[in-house]
Amino acid sequence: MHNSRHCKGFSVAELLTALVILGILMAAVAVAFDAAVTNFHNNEGLSKTTNTARAALLRLTTDIRTAQSVAIIGAGGDPDNQQCSLITADGRDITYQYDAAADTLMLITNDDDADSDYVLCRNVSAVTFNRAVVPSSSPAEIRNVRIMLTLADDVGNVSQTMAAAAVVRRNL
Repeated sequence: MHNSRHCKGFSVAELLTALVILGILMAAVAVAFDAAVTNFHNNEGLSKTTNTARAALLRLTTDIRTAQSVAIIGAGGDPDNQQCSLITADGRDITYQYDAAADTLMLITNDDDADSDYVLCRNVSAVTFNRAVVPSSSPAEIRNVRIMLTLADDVGNVSQTMAAAAVVRRNL
Protein backbone atom coordinates (compact mmCIF):
# COMPACT_ATOMS: atom_id res chain seq x y z
CA MET A 1 0.00 0.00 0.00
CA HIS A 2 1.66 3.06 -1.26
CA ASN A 3 0.28 6.41 -0.20
CA SER A 4 1.44 9.34 -2.37
CA ARG A 5 0.86 11.88 0.38
CA HIS A 6 3.80 10.51 2.33
CA CYS A 7 6.33 10.42 -0.57
CA LYS A 8 9.11 12.93 -0.28
CA GLY A 9 11.27 14.23 -3.14
CA PHE A 10 11.11 16.13 -6.40
CA SER A 11 9.18 15.20 -9.47
CA VAL A 12 10.91 15.10 -12.85
CA ALA A 13 9.10 18.29 -13.93
CA GLU A 14 10.29 20.16 -10.84
CA LEU A 15 13.86 18.96 -11.36
CA LEU A 16 13.88 20.03 -15.03
CA THR A 17 12.44 23.45 -14.14
CA ALA A 18 15.17 23.97 -11.54
CA LEU A 19 17.89 22.96 -14.05
CA VAL A 20 16.55 25.38 -16.68
CA ILE A 21 16.51 28.26 -14.19
CA LEU A 22 20.04 27.38 -13.03
CA GLY A 23 21.25 27.27 -16.66
CA ILE A 24 19.79 30.71 -17.41
CA LEU A 25 21.46 32.18 -14.32
CA MET A 26 24.83 30.61 -15.16
CA ALA A 27 24.65 31.94 -18.74
CA ALA A 28 24.00 35.46 -17.43
CA VAL A 29 26.97 35.23 -15.04
CA ALA A 30 29.21 33.94 -17.85
CA VAL A 31 28.24 36.84 -20.14
CA ALA A 32 28.89 39.40 -17.39
CA PHE A 33 32.26 37.80 -16.57
CA ASP A 34 33.31 37.79 -20.23
CA ALA A 35 32.40 41.48 -20.59
CA ALA A 36 34.41 42.33 -17.47
CA VAL A 37 37.50 40.45 -18.73
CA THR A 38 37.27 42.09 -22.18
CA ASN A 39 36.92 45.55 -20.60
CA PHE A 40 39.90 44.86 -18.33
CA HIS A 41 42.13 43.91 -21.26
CA ASN A 42 41.10 46.99 -23.27
CA ASN A 43 41.76 49.31 -20.32
CA GLU A 44 45.06 47.61 -19.54
CA GLY A 45 46.32 48.21 -23.10
CA LEU A 46 45.34 51.88 -23.06
CA SER A 47 46.84 52.28 -19.58
CA LYS A 48 50.20 50.87 -20.72
CA THR A 49 50.17 53.12 -23.80
CA THR A 50 49.29 56.15 -21.65
CA ASN A 51 52.13 55.45 -19.22
CA THR A 52 54.58 55.09 -22.11
CA ALA A 53 53.29 58.36 -23.60
CA ARG A 54 53.72 60.13 -20.26
CA ALA A 55 57.34 58.97 -20.11
CA ALA A 56 57.87 60.12 -23.72
CA LEU A 57 56.33 63.53 -22.95
CA LEU A 58 58.54 63.88 -19.88
CA ARG A 59 61.63 63.16 -21.97
CA LEU A 60 60.45 65.53 -24.70
CA THR A 61 59.75 68.42 -22.34
CA THR A 62 63.04 67.90 -20.48
CA ASP A 63 65.01 67.94 -23.74
CA ILE A 64 63.17 71.05 -24.96
CA ARG A 65 63.61 72.91 -21.66
CA THR A 66 67.35 72.31 -21.62
CA ALA A 67 67.92 72.59 -25.39
CA GLN A 68 70.53 74.90 -26.83
CA SER A 69 68.16 75.60 -29.72
CA VAL A 70 64.90 74.36 -31.25
CA ALA A 71 64.30 74.43 -35.00
CA ILE A 72 61.66 76.75 -36.42
CA ILE A 73 58.98 75.21 -38.65
CA GLY A 74 60.18 75.22 -42.25
CA ALA A 75 63.84 75.49 -41.23
CA GLY A 76 66.40 72.90 -40.25
CA GLY A 77 64.51 69.96 -41.71
CA ASP A 78 61.25 70.64 -39.85
CA PRO A 79 58.76 71.07 -42.71
CA ASP A 80 55.64 70.93 -40.51
CA ASN A 81 54.44 70.71 -36.93
CA GLN A 82 54.57 66.90 -36.77
CA GLN A 83 58.24 66.86 -35.82
CA CYS A 84 60.57 68.89 -33.66
CA SER A 85 64.34 69.12 -34.17
CA LEU A 86 66.63 70.46 -31.49
CA ILE A 87 70.18 70.62 -30.22
CA THR A 88 70.26 69.13 -26.72
CA ALA A 89 72.18 70.53 -23.76
CA ASP A 90 75.00 68.08 -24.42
CA GLY A 91 75.21 69.05 -28.13
CA ARG A 92 73.36 66.13 -29.74
CA ASP A 93 71.24 66.90 -32.81
CA ILE A 94 67.94 64.99 -32.42
CA THR A 95 64.46 65.00 -33.91
CA TYR A 96 61.19 63.85 -32.38
CA GLN A 97 59.05 62.75 -35.31
CA TYR A 98 55.53 61.37 -35.70
CA ASP A 99 55.33 58.43 -38.13
CA ALA A 100 51.70 58.25 -39.27
CA ALA A 101 52.23 55.07 -41.27
CA ALA A 102 53.42 53.15 -38.19
CA ASP A 103 51.40 55.14 -35.58
CA THR A 104 54.55 55.84 -33.57
CA LEU A 105 56.49 58.71 -32.06
CA MET A 106 60.15 58.30 -32.99
CA LEU A 107 63.37 59.67 -31.56
CA ILE A 108 65.77 60.17 -34.44
CA THR A 109 69.39 60.96 -33.77
CA ASN A 110 70.62 63.06 -36.67
CA ASP A 111 73.92 61.28 -37.07
CA ASP A 112 75.15 58.54 -39.36
CA ASP A 113 74.14 55.73 -36.99
CA ALA A 114 70.58 54.76 -37.90
CA ASP A 115 70.65 52.04 -35.22
CA SER A 116 70.41 54.69 -32.51
CA ASP A 117 66.92 55.76 -33.73
CA TYR A 118 64.07 54.19 -31.81
CA VAL A 119 60.36 54.25 -31.06
CA LEU A 120 59.38 56.31 -28.02
CA CYS A 121 55.67 55.50 -28.06
CA ARG A 122 53.34 53.24 -30.06
CA ASN A 123 49.59 53.55 -30.77
CA VAL A 124 49.92 57.27 -31.49
CA SER A 125 47.24 58.61 -33.81
CA ALA A 126 48.36 62.28 -33.94
CA VAL A 127 51.15 64.55 -32.72
CA THR A 128 51.55 68.30 -33.10
CA PHE A 129 54.42 70.54 -32.00
CA ASN A 130 53.27 74.17 -31.81
CA ARG A 131 56.16 76.60 -31.42
CA ALA A 132 56.09 80.20 -30.17
CA VAL A 133 58.88 82.56 -31.23
CA VAL A 134 60.68 84.96 -28.87
CA PRO A 135 59.37 88.44 -29.74
CA SER A 136 61.87 90.77 -31.42
CA SER A 137 64.67 88.23 -31.59
CA SER A 138 66.95 88.24 -34.57
CA PRO A 139 67.46 85.57 -35.76
CA ALA A 140 64.18 84.07 -34.60
CA GLU A 141 64.39 81.80 -31.59
CA ILE A 142 61.79 79.45 -30.20
CA ARG A 143 60.42 80.51 -26.80
CA ASN A 144 58.26 77.49 -26.05
CA VAL A 145 56.80 74.35 -27.60
CA ARG A 146 53.32 72.98 -26.94
CA ILE A 147 52.93 69.27 -27.62
CA MET A 148 49.61 67.51 -28.29
CA LEU A 149 49.74 63.71 -28.38
CA THR A 150 46.68 61.60 -29.22
CA LEU A 151 46.74 57.91 -28.35
CA ALA A 152 44.43 55.10 -29.43
CA ASP A 153 44.05 51.59 -28.09
CA ASP A 154 44.93 48.58 -30.27
CA VAL A 155 41.35 48.20 -31.45
CA GLY A 156 40.83 51.91 -32.09
CA ASN A 157 37.70 52.20 -29.96
CA VAL A 158 39.15 54.53 -27.32
CA SER A 159 41.42 57.53 -27.78
CA GLN A 160 43.02 59.91 -25.33
CA THR A 161 44.74 63.24 -25.92
CA MET A 162 47.64 64.36 -23.76
CA ALA A 163 49.23 67.79 -23.77
CA ALA A 164 52.44 69.27 -22.42
CA ALA A 165 54.36 72.51 -22.80
CA ALA A 166 58.01 73.34 -22.37
CA VAL A 167 59.77 76.70 -22.27
CA VAL A 168 63.25 76.80 -23.77
CA ARG A 169 65.21 78.17 -20.79
CA ARG A 170 68.21 79.32 -22.84
CA ASN A 171 66.00 81.81 -24.71
CA LEU A 172 64.59 83.59 -21.67
